[in-house]
Amino acid sequence: MKASELRKKSAAELETQLTELKDELFKLRFQQATNQIENTARIKAVKKDIARVLTLQNEAALGGDR
Repeated sequence: MKASELRKKSAAELETQLTELKDELFKLRFQQATNQIENTARIKAVKKDIARVLTLQNEAALGGDR
C-alpha cells in the first residue's frame, strides 16, 4: 500500500486499517511458527504498511499537513 493512498483516508479509516494489518501480521506469524506460510515476504510488507499508517497518524497528531 502506498503512502499516497493512505493520506487520502480519514483518521478513523487509518485506525481500522491499522487494526486489520496488525491482525494479518498476527496470522502470518502464527502460520510461520507452524510452517504453513507460503509467502514469507508478506510479513515484511505488512510490517512496512503498519509503519506507514503509524507514521501518518503521528504526523496528524503533531499537526502536520495530510
